[in-house]
Amino acid sequence: MELGLYTFGERTLDPDLGRPPTAEERLRRLLEEAELAEGVGLGVYAVGEHHREEYVVSAPAVVLAAIAARTRRIRLSSAVVVLSSDDPIRVFQQFATLDLLSGGRAELWVGRGSFVESFPLFGYELRDYEALFEEKLALLLKIREEEKVFWPGGRFTKPIPGLGVYPRPKQDPLPLWVAAGGSPESAVRAGRLGLPLVLGIIAGSPKRFLPFVELYRKTAREHGHTPRLALAAHGFLAEDDEEAFRLALPAFLRVMNKIGRERGWRPLTPEYFAWSRTLEGADFIGDPERVAEKVLYWYELFRPERLLLQLSVGTLPHARVLRAIELLGTEVLPRVERALRPPAGGEATAPAGRAPRAGPFPPVGAPGPGSC
Repeated sequence: MELGLYTFGERTLDPDLGRPPTAEERLRRLLEEAELAEGVGLGVYAVGEHHREEYVVSAPAVVLAAIAARTRRIRLSSAVVVLSSDDPIRVFQQFATLDLLSGGRAELWVGRGSFVESFPLFGYELRDYEALFEEKLALLLKIREEEKVFWPGGRFTKPIPGLGVYPRPKQDPLPLWVAAGGSPESAVRAGRLGLPLVLGIIAGSPKRFLPFVELYRKTAREHGHTPRLALAAHGFLAEDDEEAFRLALPAFLRVMNKIGRERGWRPLTPEYFAWSRTLEGADFIGDPERVAEKVLYWYELFRPERLLLQLSVGTLPHARVLRAIELLGTEVLPRVERALRPPAGGEATAPAGRAPRAGPFPPVGAPGPGSC
């Protein structure tokens, strides 16, 4: 199983600076983080689109192109492009260009958007949330499959009378994933179309997503496709287990409770956050031993081919974030690879029988799931 990172370029209160980093400072940090991720052996770095003051990335392809110039091996992805409020032709051209610049390392993750600021910003109505994504995803798939595009048009897209869309990517086809936060409709859509699925699990018990994953896999096989699954979650690491919790707690609470107030969630509490880092919760917070243990537990549950962590949900001191990335690549990744290395002629199997190291707390004040 491959490990990687994703980020939205958050810029909330930095406890070292006493203020949020500027947009320029945050982008420079992001580039350093991506370089280090490659240096410690992580397989993918993904950058998500947001249109809010507390996030610095609104143009993922531009940021990923800057990362491409500084790296050689790590795969580069959006996380996600909000396709519903974007132009599928321009999205394809941007990521085809990124693929050429990076030597065939680009991937495109698309989603409907957990945050919806892009809809009014670009002149779309939220009542068309689902229909926009359906139509634009169909056009994007058409562009990916055919150099000369014949498209009849629809409610939100114009006809294309056999015109070429250029440049074409180095990878044929350009890797395309659908990202979702747990709706059955998303599982069925990805399975029916034969697209790989990125499932964001950001709250509650991961076990509640098992029916969603089974629905996706069942639908894919019924339509003659091979299902492929990646997972995305929140996390933070430090050498000391309790220090990881102590450092992450204020930043996580600040960000998640702000989002929660906007969406009507119950407040995230320290007790819930402590529970969330046990095996039964959704967060990967702790020392390398705890995080590796949880990675293997999720592998047992879901059998994904990838797991990406967001380090961190809110701004933390840059040196601490760099150290967390280093621990993920140099300590967690080798433990996971050793545990999943199949015996000769056998299938990879994670060690069984682990139990949570921290006592279980009831999931009080759990926020709802969101797309990655």
